[in-house]
Amino acid sequence: MSQKLYTIAAFEYSADTLITKGKLESEGIEVFLKDENTVNSDPLISNAIGGIKLQVYAVDKDRALEIYNEIRKYATDSNGDPLVCPNCKAKKLEAYYSRKGIFYKLFPFFEKRKYRCLNCNIIS
Repeated sequence: MSQKLYTIAAFEYSADTLITKGKLESEGIEVFLKDENTVNSDPLISNAIGGIKLQVYAVDKDRALEIYNEIRKYATDSNGDPLVCPNCKAKKLEAYYSRKGIFYKLFPFFEKRKYRCLNCNIIS
């Protein structure tokens, strides 16, 4: 009997993945990491394959998303206060890099930081 898997999130680095995996497993949710070995053997291709996908059984999806949204870190300003979306006023923004062009793919730290709202998906 095969069970469907649901991808909760994708991570560029395995350390971030393992922290979330540990929290979900401590809550009794079985976790699978797709492409973990590929990224660990060659970290430079993480963006090309979409990173390490953290997956759970579809029946555990809602509970896993609830736990993940509790522990995920959102963008903050220099005072530590959460950034607010200019469109929907939500406080669920994360750093966003478009990485357009070969230069920014090789040197993403030169790209100006933008933020993506996880509520309305606007990029500001």
